[in-house]
Amino acid sequence: MSFSERTNTTRWIIISICFLIISLILWNTYTFFQIFKNEERLKMKLFVNAQITILNANENTDVELPLQIINNNTSIPAVVILFDKVVSATNVPDEVLKDKKKRNSYLNRLRNENEPITFEYAPGKYQTLYYGNSGLLNKLKYYPIALFLIIVLCVALIYNFYKSTKMATQNKLWAGMAKETAHQIGTPLSSLIGWVEILKTEDIDPSISLEIEKDIERLQTITDRFSKIGSIPVLEPRNIIEETKNAYEYLQSRFSKQVAFSFKAPAEPIYVMINPTLHSWTIENLVKNAIDAMKGRGTLDLQIEQDAFNIKINIKDSGTGILKKQFKTIFEPGFTTKKRGWGLGLSLTKRIVEEYHNGKIKVLSSELGKGTTFQVSFNKKVQ
Repeated sequence: MSFSERTNTTRWIIISICFLIISLILWNTYTFFQIFKNEERLKMKLFVNAQITILNANENTDVELPLQIINNNTSIPAVVILFDKVVSATNVPDEVLKDKKKRNSYLNRLRNENEPITFEYAPGKYQTLYYGNSGLLNKLKYYPIALFLIIVLCVALIYNFYKSTKMATQNKLWAGMAKETAHQIGTPLSSLIGWVEILKTEDIDPSISLEIEKDIERLQTITDRFSKIGSIPVLEPRNIIEETKNAYEYLQSRFSKQVAFSFKAPAEPIYVMINPTLHSWTIENLVKNAIDAMKGRGTLDLQIEQDAFNIKINIKDSGTGILKKQFKTIFEPGFTTKKRGWGLGLSLTKRIVEEYHNGKIKVLSSELGKGTTFQVSFNKKVQ
């Protein structure tokens, strides 16, 4: 059994034990409640016997004990009824007894709490005792609910702590892997730069070395991107239109002609605090995601618009579309609709936009079979 399997087994054992303990506590609480409820009913039966004794008492009857039983009831509300008239009441508010409507409502409540006791105090004459739960019993009744809420809160806190710790560990892992990848790419990249310089001295077509240099520059950009993961990037005022257009046109030249690209933006420059390397990565991820959704064929429109405070970049494709319930989950790590893929592109894009640039990214709109529009928005640079 692997370490992760042992960890999961241990976790489920702990959860099972906690669930068992909670069940035992709730069951014992319920048992105590029933015991106290039965004891209170026995007290009310003694109360009824005392009531009968007093009603049938004569000059030779010792009523000291019955009176003591009735007077000692200081916690259980009790009302004795004879033909819809109150014979006696204990621990009941006066305003309830004076108002018939309130009294009937109160009696219905007592009837719901406990079954009334009908007793024969004389041959052929009956009275009915309505009684409710004592204050202690009512507190005990709500104790399991309070306990359950406390347990839910504790479980939520533990889950939140576990999730936060797990996310922090994953972030450190991804940052470490990204930096190591950048480091590993750096060695062959330096070698490639040297080989390009050698090729320039040979009698070859200059366009070949030029294209290789473009790819080397691309690799350098990728290396720079990975090296910035896990670090606080440097933001600088850049023309968002120019930076977006450069990234967009670079991708346009390298994808199939079956994708119809279009770009629309204001004529005047708009300056925003961004990191150019990470911003180009954002555009690349969204464009590639859109092209994958269209299966390499369709229309892709990028539009930049602005208002008084924000600059918005809308990327619209004619792909398969996204279900509305997936509008948020699509940005979660590991979520993917592809047969092959890690589901990291959009989650990484969200992190770049929201954590590094204090912007926002969302699915603006989507319709199955017609396409999706993603929107990235940034605050304008304060002049």
